[in-house]
Amino acid sequence: MALDPESQRLLEAMAAAARPAWRTLSPEAAREQYLSLRPAAQGPRPDGINVANRTIPGPGGPIPIRVYRPERAAPDARLPALIYAHGGGWVFGNLDSHDVLCAQLARDAGITVIAVDYRLAPEQRFPGAFEDVVTALKWVAAHGPALGVDPQRLAIGGDSAGGNLAAAVSIWARDNKGPKLRLQLLAYPVTDALERAESYELFREGYGLDAPTMEWFFDHYAPDAAARSDWRLSPLRADSLAGLPPALVITAGYDPLRDEGRAYAFRLQKEGTVADLVEFGGMLHGFLSSPMLLHGARRGAAICASALREHLVLRGQQ
Repeated sequence: MALDPESQRLLEAMAAAARPAWRTLSPEAAREQYLSLRPAAQGPRPDGINVANRTIPGPGGPIPIRVYRPERAAPDARLPALIYAHGGGWVFGNLDSHDVLCAQLARDAGITVIAVDYRLAPEQRFPGAFEDVVTALKWVAAHGPALGVDPQRLAIGGDSAGGNLAAAVSIWARDNKGPKLRLQLLAYPVTDALERAESYELFREGYGLDAPTMEWFFDHYAPDAAARSDWRLSPLRADSLAGLPPALVITAGYDPLRDEGRAYAFRLQKEGTVADLVEFGGMLHGFLSSPMLLHGARRGAAICASALREHLVLRGQQ
């Protein structure tokens, strides 16, 4: 498997910049550094999208959300919707860090996207982020018409830690008579907080996200080792993955999380849940949110938008 030349150039630029590793910083300093790099990586928000910020009631106080709706949609149209949880190791990331990706998905799929600014660790540890995304899903289902959303055509998605949250919330919805989901979109998700797959060793250091940083994330979000076997943090360890919504699982070839993403897709299929696994062999973890740096990000976003359109718009008309 060859590393994509653009990925290689990105790694070289990161090495030349010699920024301190996130795990050597305080959470506050790591957040600041991460957010400072996002504008150059994701570029400007695409045209053709109406965006509104608001808050919804949450278990720990108001939860900020951002609603993306295509300008071309009729004002009275009830669109399908994706509830999206951003990545960032449960420690950083916000509504701005994945703004362009959410706008791209809304525009290209012809749907509403609702991004959730869930509470971050270590200020709020597990299961705080999970609870916030559950709350957002329930709120959208209950208040969809006021948003111009069809509550019968919902999907959930996220990347990295957000993919972990999306997978876990899909299980919650199945088991708690939650809103019916038509798709779970899981980009390089964390699926097992206990075991470390072979890809952790293969890409331990030198490929962007590294294994020591993942341990730093886990220690901030779930310092209690006993909690890490909980399916809400390790969905791969759920008793059953049957009866879940169809899944699109995106993985990156040079990513410590590659193998657990593969394992999750394979187990979904084995237990009767339709799952497509798309691996970008030459990409690094987090590639989808860097369209200004990586062609793979633009291809990946197009695949995600196509799946959303298929499951929410085209099949939603059947």
